Amino acid sequence: MMRPDPAAHPSSFRLFAFGPDGVLEDNDIAQATLAKARQDYPVVWIDMDGLGNLGAIRSLGEEFDLHGLALEDVVNVHQRPKAEDYESALFIVLRMPTTGSRVGTEQMSLFVGDGFVLTFQETPGDWFEPVRNRIRDPRSRLRVNGPDFLAYTLIDAVVDAFFPILEDLGEQLEDLEQDIMEDPRHEHVPLIHKFRRDMLMVRRAVWPMRELINGLLRDDHPSIDAKTQLFLRDCYDHTVQLMDMVDTNREIIAGLIDMHLSAASNRMNEIMKVLTIIATIFMPLSFIASLYGMNFDPAKSSWNMPELEWHFGYPIVITAMLSVAGAMLIYFRRKGWLGGKPRSRAHQQVLDHENRDHADPKDQ
Repeated sequence: MMRPDPAAHPSSFRLFAFGPDGVLEDNDIAQATLAKARQDYPVVWIDMDGLGNLGAIRSLGEEFDLHGLALEDVVNVHQRPKAEDYESALFIVLRMPTTGSRVGTEQMSLFVGDGFVLTFQETPGDWFEPVRNRIRDPRSRLRVNGPDFLAYTLIDAVVDAFFPILEDLGEQLEDLEQDIMEDPRHEHVPLIHKFRRDMLMVRRAVWPMRELINGLLRDDHPSIDAKTQLFLRDCYDHTVQLMDMVDTNREIIAGLIDMHLSAASNRMNEIMKVLTIIATIFMPLSFIASLYGMNFDPAKSSWNMPELEWHFGYPIVITAMLSVAGAMLIYFRRKGWLGGKPRSRAHQQVLDHENRDHADPKDQ
């Protein structure tokens, strides 16, 4: 049963009817217009944006003898990409990337039959404008081929639309990786998880779409000509490339999580090292200060801190405390705990090799 989605967008239509001799482009899908288009042109393409008009969807189903189960899948927009053969048409469901700045997908349903192609989209805006321009071009291959070639072209446009999205995500991941290496911050963690969710969403769209196109290549469909299957092979290769890009970006994201944890841990270790060094320096100073803070009376015994009666006792103690602190800092520096640690032999060999590679040829 077809049930409307309360949040569905209002429907708008665009009609393309074309052949070698011309093109008819109209926003009217009235009965008379459809009859004329189907009579005068070998291919009719009706593109419907928004699924809010169930009456129009039913009318198209009656006009082109579409199966009721397929029309239900058109309205219920959470379908997995698939292809199903019906008597009157081949029904294909794809996940198409949205055209806004936010990464997302929407369902695109496609029917291809004898002399017609029907497409149903959730929201206005798509990636089909280059296809429309090719239809308007009298030299285009679309003008001399059937509806199955138009269906291939639309599928290819959907597949290719994922490439700029993944390339943009890859560039953002590179920038995020550089930021994490230079200065890991807490706000990087939500960004990493956002990229992870976006990549999972793209993978859920591309993976079954690859299997769908592989099924169109493997099985015989009455609505798909053997010559068109040759072009679908190229489309299948594009889905394989997309999956490679998705898997590569997912590995980068997993590496970013480990990198962030490692960088944050290293930063914490550096902070703890500095605090430990400060506390260690103040330990002997606190001992000296507490020692001379004890209330012993030198007049009672010569063993009771005679330094308290020295004329230069205070400067001597301050000098001793500064000397102890300075000696400890020098010791820490030589041990490499405060930087300045001598390079290892392997590190020095790498630096020498790089210096030779970048040396001026005139100096060699």
